[in-house]
Amino acid sequence: MSDSTRIEGIAAPLPTPNLDTDQIMPKQFLRGIDKRGLDKGLLYDLRFDGEHRPRMDFVLNRPDYAGAAILVGGSNFGCGSSREHAVWGLQQFGIRAVVASSFGEIFYSNAMNNRLLLVMLPEEQVQALMADVSDSATSRVEIDVEQMRLRSHSVDAPFALSARHRHMFLEGLDMIGATLAMQGQIDAFQEAHWAARPWLKEVAYATRARLDR
Repeated sequence: MSDSTRIEGIAAPLPTPNLDTDQIMPKQFLRGIDKRGLDKGLLYDLRFDGEHRPRMDFVLNRPDYAGAAILVGGSNFGCGSSREHAVWGLQQFGIRAVVASSFGEIFYSNAMNNRLLLVMLPEEQVQALMADVSDSATSRVEIDVEQMRLRSHSVDAPFALSARHRHMFLEGLDMIGATLAMQGQIDAFQEAHWAARPWLKEVAYATRARLDR
């Protein structure tokens, strides 16, 4: 299976419920005008102490979870503000999927539209998965997007995706790519629209030209 159909790797446990986007990406890392460097801000106050020293007991700082590709989170993961930077920071850090029993609604849309896979499982299955990945010896997880199934040391569970999101992942598309894939239909709609309403075409341009005269 390709990277578009399967995500496999070390999964790190992050059981904190209601982990909000302010914690995932603190406000001081939102000052840039592009997406670069957001991995440095990811979960900063959990990863570092008040003197900016790494907290070696935090899971993503532990050597046995280096290179983690999956997070197993607490309920209502990603609640709070709508900052898309939280998604970008997770991706830049190397996280390709988050598993939890529920997600903040806006975070869910931001993540899926940027191809950060979010997998929702019942709470009891998340807890079983959390137990697996809390032991570095059984921390590897496989997520099969095509079959919509997650497998770990003791969990083998189906999950649901909308048809649109499943298609986007399998085709390697973000929201912009999914829109551009419909370029032919967009062009056809535009032509039909102008043919039916020619008086609306370039109204602003025509008005500006008339005023300039």
